[in-house]
Amino acid sequence: MTKRQRRTFTKTFKEQVVQLYLSGKPRAEIVKEYDLTPSAFDKWVRQQKESGSFEEKDNRTPEQEELIRLRKQNKQLAMENDICPKG
Repeated sequence: MTKRQRRTFTKTFKEQVVQLYLSGKPRAEIVKEYDLTPSAFDKWVRQQKESGSFEEKDNRTPEQEELIRLRKQNKQLAMENDICPKG
């Protein structure tokens, strides 16, 4: 099995593909016709329904947002600790 080359798709393309699905075209047909991975297609449909956006930042869960915030805070504190070591 050969590894599939990673492709990028425009927002317009994703919107058009999701619209085809929402207008009644079968999922399997769309995936095959446009040579998409089922997981990517499902993700686009889910994103469109949940937030109306295909941007990852617009589709994060509250837990994912908190994890990002805590990692930034941890990094900041570690840098402060390196700059001002206890003497």
